[in-house]
Amino acid sequence: MKRIIALIAFILPVALNAQTKLAENIVEDLTHKIAEHYELKNDLGTLFIADQLSRSGAGGLDIDKTMAELKGDPAALDAALKFYYQYSDCNRQQLIANLRALGIQSNSVFPVATYTVNKFKGEAKDLQEEKAALVKSGGMPVLPPPGSVKPKAKPTVAATTDNENITPAQQTTTETAATTTASEPAAKTEDTYNWDVRTLFKLRRPEQLVELYGKENVASHPATDLQGNDAGIAYYVFPDTDNEMEVIFDGEKGTAITFTKEHAKWKSPFGIKVGDPIDKVVKVNGRNFKINGFEWEDGGIVDSWEGGTIAGKGVSVQFKVNNTGEPKYDQVTGGKKVNSDMSVLKKLDVVVEKIVFKSN
Repeated sequence: MKRIIALIAFILPVALNAQTKLAENIVEDLTHKIAEHYELKNDLGTLFIADQLSRSGAGGLDIDKTMAELKGDPAALDAALKFYYQYSDCNRQQLIANLRALGIQSNSVFPVATYTVNKFKGEAKDLQEEKAALVKSGGMPVLPPPGSVKPKAKPTVAATTDNENITPAQQTTTETAATTTASEPAAKTEDTYNWDVRTLFKLRRPEQLVELYGKENVASHPATDLQGNDAGIAYYVFPDTDNEMEVIFDGEKGTAITFTKEHAKWKSPFGIKVGDPIDKVVKVNGRNFKINGFEWEDGGIVDSWEGGTIAGKGVSVQFKVNNTGEPKYDQVTGGKKVNSDMSVLKKLDVVVEKIVFKSN
C-alpha cells in the first residue's frame, strides 16, 4: 500500500505538469506553424490571433515581429493560444481541428489542446461573448479579394522604397502604383488607404510614407515630444485633418507615431485612441497606473504603468481634464502623482489627449 501511495505521489506531479506546461519541441513546432500561416495572410485563424493580440496589447506594437517570434515570448504565446481557443468557439474538438489545419505534428495536437483548454476554460464564457460582439460589429478579420494580394514585384531602378522594409500590405500598394505610368497618376481616395497603424512601424524613411500616402498628403515640420523637448523633424500624414498623424524616424532605433485627433480612422495598437476615457486605458492595462499631476511639469502624462499590460511596450499617453470647473480639481493638480482609480477623475471627465507609439 505504501508503495502504491509513493508511486501516486511521484506520478501525480508529472501528470499535472504535462497539463500545465508544453514541451520545448512542441512549442518550437507550434510557433513555427503559426508564423508560417500568418505570413501567408490567407489564414483567418492566425489573422484573428494577430488582431486579438493587438487589441489586448499582448502583441506589443510590432505584431508581425511578435507573430514570427512567439517562442521567445511565453506570455504572447499563451495569449495566442487563448485567442485561438476563442477563434475555435472555446470548443475542444474545434480547437483540435484547427490545430491540425495548422499542420503541427500529430503527436503535438492533443497536448496543445489540453494545455489550452485547461488554462483558459475559466474564461470561456467571456471569450465567447467577446467573439460574438466582434462578429456583430464586423470586427472579425476577413480575407482580401482573390488576386488582390500579388507576388512581390522585382525592384526597379526608379524605385524609391526599400523592399526589404515593406510589409505585405505595403507591397500591394506599391505594386498598384507601379502599374500606373508617370503621366497617368493613380487615382486614390482616402477610403482605399490601409488605416492599420501596425504597417508603419517597419518604415525607416519618409520616402516610404510618400509612397504609401502620396506626396500631397505628407508634410514635414519641426516637432516636440510629450515633455516639450525638441524632437527634430516630424512627418505629418494627412496634415490638418481628422486623420493627421505625426511620424518621427529614428533609424534602426524605431519609429514614433503620435496621434492628437479624436475622430481619426486609424486602427491603433491596443485599441487606445484620442478621446478615450481613463477607465478604458485602465482596462487595457489590466491594472491602475499613475499619472503626473495636471497643470505642472509633464502634467497629465502617465508616469508609471505599474507593471500592467502596457508597461514596457513603447506607449506614452497624456490625459486632459474636460471639466476643470469641478471644485475638487485641485486634488489632481501640481507636483504629485495621481492614481488612475481616484474617484474624482470620473467627475473631471479625464480623457486621452495625446498618445505616442514608439516601436523598437
